[in-house]
Amino acid sequence: MKIAPMALLIGLSVIVCPLLYIFVGPALDPNQLATLRILLIIAGCSALYCFAVGELSRNNSQMDKLWSLLPIAYTWVIAVRGGLEPRLVAIAMLATVWGCRLTFNFARKGAYRLKFWEGEEDYRWAVLRAKKEFQPRWKWTLFNLFFICIYQNALVLMTTFPALVCMGSGVPMGWLDWVAFALMAGFICLESLADEQQWRFQTAKWAMIGQGRKLEDLPAPYNKGFNTTGLWSRSRHPNYFAEQGTWISCYFFSVAAGIGVFNWSAVGALLLVVLFLGSAAFAEDISSGKYPEYKRYCQKVNKFFPGRKYQE
Repeated sequence: MKIAPMALLIGLSVIVCPLLYIFVGPALDPNQLATLRILLIIAGCSALYCFAVGELSRNNSQMDKLWSLLPIAYTWVIAVRGGLEPRLVAIAMLATVWGCRLTFNFARKGAYRLKFWEGEEDYRWAVLRAKKEFQPRWKWTLFNLFFICIYQNALVLMTTFPALVCMGSGVPMGWLDWVAFALMAGFICLESLADEQQWRFQTAKWAMIGQGRKLEDLPAPYNKGFNTTGLWSRSRHPNYFAEQGTWISCYFFSVAAGIGVFNWSAVGALLLVVLFLGSAAFAEDISSGKYPEYKRYCQKVNKFFPGRKYQE
C-alpha cells in the first residue's frame, strides 16, 4: 500500500461523489438533508475521536473498533427519521445483525478493553507504519488523519447511503426488496462462516505453537501457516467477498424503492470494493513474506469469488 494510490483514491472520491449527486441524482429532500447533517456530525465526531485517541495511544485500530458499530447507528437514525418505513427498518435490522456479528468477531481477537484506547491493534497497521514511505513520523500522522480517520469514516457512512435515498420514496416493499434482503442476509451468514473457520484454524495453530512446536512440524494443514480449508480452500478472502456482497446487496434496496437502477448511493459499495482490493493485496504481500507456500496458494485459488478448490 503506497501513499500515492491512497491519495489518488481520496482525491477521486472527493471529486466523483458530488458529480454523481449532481448529474445522476436523486436530489435529497429537506428531511433527507437534515438527516444527512446528523449523520455527518456523528461521522465527524468519530473521525476526531479516532485521530486523537489513535495518536495519543499509538493504537491505530480505533476506527476498526467503530467500523461495525457506526452503520447500526446510521441506519437506525435514518429509519427513525423516515417514520420507521418497513424498507428502512429491514435495512437497519440487517445492518444491526451484520454489526453485532462483526463486533463479536473483532472482540474475541482482543480488540476491546475497559480502557477503550487499548486493545489488540490490527497487525497490518504496525507493518505499514514501519515502511519507509511513512518515515518520518509526521507522514504517518497525516496518513492516519486523512485515510484512516477521515476517509474510512466517510466510506462507512457512504455504505449506508442506499437507506438514505430510500427515505420517503412512497414505493411499497416488493419482490426486489426481498431479493435484496435475502442476498444481504446470505452474505452476512457467509462472512460469519468464513470468520468462524479462520478463527478455529488460527486458534488451533497457535495453541500447538504455544506448546513449543515449530510451524513446519505441525500436522497438515496447519504447517502451512495459513488456512486452506473450508471456504478458504475456494477463495483467498471469502470474508472480504461476503463483506463486499453485503453492501452491494444493500444498494438493491434503493433500486427497489424506485430510485433508479444506477444512482449516486452506489458510491459507498463501489469504493468499498476498491478499498478491499488494496487491503487484500497488502495482506497477501505480508503473508507471502511469512509463508513459503502462500504464492502457490495464490496461483491456485481465486482472490475473492469462490472457485476451484485448492489442491495440495
